[in-house]
Amino acid sequence: MKIANVLRALAVTGLVTGLVTASAADMTRLGQDLTGVGAEKAGSKDGAIPEFSGMSKPLPGWSYGKLREDFWKYKAEKALFVIDASNVDKYADKLTAGQIQMLKQVKGYTMPVYPAHRECGLPDSVINSTKATAGKSAIGKNGWTLDSAVLPSVPFPMPQTGIEVMWNWLMRYQGLAAEWPDAYTVVSPRPGTTTPITTRWNQLSYFPWVDKPMSGNLEPEAMQNGFYYLYTEPAALAGQGTIQRYYYGKDVDTFYYFTGQRRVRRLPMYAYDAPLIGYENQYPADISFVFYGNPDRFDWKLVGKKDVYIPYNGFGMQRFNTKISEAMQANYVNPAMRRYELHRVWEVEGTVKSGVRHSTPKKTLYIDEDSWWVAVGDDFDAQGKIWKAKENNITPQWELGACASSASVYNDLISGRYVLDETIIGTGKDIRSYPPGSKDPRFKDNFFTAENLSAISDR
Repeated sequence: MKIANVLRALAVTGLVTGLVTASAADMTRLGQDLTGVGAEKAGSKDGAIPEFSGMSKPLPGWSYGKLREDFWKYKAEKALFVIDASNVDKYADKLTAGQIQMLKQVKGYTMPVYPAHRECGLPDSVINSTKATAGKSAIGKNGWTLDSAVLPSVPFPMPQTGIEVMWNWLMRYQGLAAEWPDAYTVVSPRPGTTTPITTRWNQLSYFPWVDKPMSGNLEPEAMQNGFYYLYTEPAALAGQGTIQRYYYGKDVDTFYYFTGQRRVRRLPMYAYDAPLIGYENQYPADISFVFYGNPDRFDWKLVGKKDVYIPYNGFGMQRFNTKISEAMQANYVNPAMRRYELHRVWEVEGTVKSGVRHSTPKKTLYIDEDSWWVAVGDDFDAQGKIWKAKENNITPQWELGACASSASVYNDLISGRYVLDETIIGTGKDIRSYPPGSKDPRFKDNFFTAENLSAISDR
């Protein structure tokens, strides 16, 4: 008993990895008072957060290519209230530091709050695997790699450390692949100007462990995510493309095709806070989806659970038949397209490690307990001031049997600009998620190589 108590104490401080989940948590709770992936089934005492109700289902008649919002059973709901600068203090206990700063600093910014619906589930195969293998995943001795796991599953359904929550996020279930056949990234104009930066592109993410399940020790150099990105607009960038390979325990490999040189080059530092090409330093590499890439430059502290108003059921941000200009307002995304709900989230605080540099030395992430998607993130500068307030609009993707982000927004509170990213608004085409077993010649490891990038690039 004394040994168990010591392990529990070490788990809280983050000094033990690998064994802490198995020794500190009663895994029999999964499927009982907790869902099969670790969320609290019950709602809040006041009813503002409902009981978990299982994966969302569309109204009859929906198929891929039809506007999802038209087939959502709560589409006619009205906002319960709107948070703005006049009442932000009233709701501050359920807001993040970045949200509070946005409401106080950005003139006219509002957050419309709607009834909460907990319908972000996962396929039965993922839930059953999580329950059956709970306690078998481990973090490496270096404190950050995913050393062993059974995939697909949620590696740490009852996390004891911040890095465990981070790997739940990084290994969130997205099916075999996710594709943006046409999409935009838009950076709002510099203050005093009227011209935004607009790029158009298509993108494919591939998760090999969905069709080739992993079990036991994970090789550090095994690919956990393949990523292909091709610019189509503006003309100066059209034809340039990127292949990236993310791993369980080594630096990402990035290969970039330059049209002017007709060559593929390796970009060894195109990660972390390195600025992406074409965005006037408004888009560091690891800001994608609020946080993306290896978590090795930060020490991650698990703060605990918190009730927060987060972007949820963001069908309005997946309106591919709406003009992009309707979404882009001068200083923020149109609030008529945003929806916030009260949900329980895991709060994780990242502090840059000693001897390591990063332009945002502290960040806080808020991860939805049901889907394990990062919902909100705050970045702080070297003086400890809020720099960026970031959001993923978590939305059911019915063909996947799970939720994903319908768009991301990154607000820079220092420059006064914001980025609307991963958005299909105005494209006429929907995001597509591919379930296990989907057949496509691109769904292979060898598609995500420098050699293949050279072969498929033609400008």
